[in-house]
Amino acid sequence: MAVTLYTSTGCTSSRKARAWLEDNHIPFIERNLDTDRLSQAEVQHLLVLSERGFDDILSVRSKAYLRLGITTDDLTTVQMINLIIREPHLLRRPIIVDERRVQIGFHPDEIRRFLPRDVRAMALQQAQLLAGF
Repeated sequence: MAVTLYTSTGCTSSRKARAWLEDNHIPFIERNLDTDRLSQAEVQHLLVLSERGFDDILSVRSKAYLRLGITTDDLTTVQMINLIIREPHLLRRPIIVDERRVQIGFHPDEIRRFLPRDVRAMALQQAQLLAGF
């Protein structure tokens, strides 16, 4: 299962996500949005996996979003996807994605779902043993 980590230079949360993946020996492909643009298929994949579509993946407080002065209601889905491709700083970061899951931002509790199932089960067993269950 391939994990892709979308980051940007200077983003503290991106560094935390990268370190967590490395510390937990999860192989990943890092894509720096400052230098490596997303494809239309990648943006569509993020939208399919997100719960609220553009509302989940867009950084409405970003300089790029504020500079453009748009809302998701102003553009069609195709126009918005093309805009994200041209302006990747519209996206929240980091974005961690595999074939079935997406996590927007770095959340230590939620990122654990990217651990392989057997590793999560072992960690749960160890926690239960320590708790005396």
